[in-house]
Amino acid sequence: MKGKVIIVGAGPGDPGLITVKGLEALRRADVVIYDRLIPRGLLKEVKPGCELIYAGKQPGRHELEQDEINELLVDRASRGLLVVRLKGGDPYTFGRGEEECEYVVSRGLECEVVPGIPSYVGAAAYAGAPLAGRVYGSSFVVVTGRVVGGEPEMEEYLRRLRELARHVDNVVVLMGVSTAERVLTALAEAKGPSAPALAVMDATMPTQRSLAGTIEDLARYSREGLLRNPAVIIVGPAALARDRLWRADAERST
Repeated sequence: MKGKVIIVGAGPGDPGLITVKGLEALRRADVVIYDRLIPRGLLKEVKPGCELIYAGKQPGRHELEQDEINELLVDRASRGLLVVRLKGGDPYTFGRGEEECEYVVSRGLECEVVPGIPSYVGAAAYAGAPLAGRVYGSSFVVVTGRVVGGEPEMEEYLRRLRELARHVDNVVVLMGVSTAERVLTALAEAKGPSAPALAVMDATMPTQRSLAGTIEDLARYSREGLLRNPAVIIVGPAALARDRLWRADAERST
């Protein structure tokens, strides 16, 4: 009997934000291979005897390399087991879920994907920053702050970022803490240093904390070491709405 891999998006951090379908898959799994940023409370939902394998990654330190994760998925599914690959946020939003699914399918095994609420969607909602609507901007773009390659690739990325930022109302940057100063400088060149900006750390979790102000302010917070992973950076009019809307971190904002 052939096994199966289900790649499940666990959502942005609050364990209550996983989808019903994702939770059902988790409860049926024989094996769960999980990431660093998944809500750990979800691991209590697995059935007795389920094998739990940690595959967390953080900047400069990987518990398992991507090739090893791919092989684990195939190995366990080849034994006829139901394997859940539990990933933070959404598997297809900078989650490398497409790489894992492609690898599993290339080995003749079945792979299903259950989407999750992306981290930036959770951050925007829990920090009171509506990304698109009639009042605080009607367009937004989501980019990663990580660049594969060296300085030439970084320069090209920053050039494209400046161009993008000139044509949308709100810019969302994921995984951008390590490159924050250069990213924020590029955004300041496109939108002006006094454009509103917001950084949401530990979005949707009890430890959520936000830093609000201008692009210039966020750059200063970054230099002071106040901007920490995991963080979602939002630049644009969406950052102005937080005092008028519900937000989960009202008592911890700066």
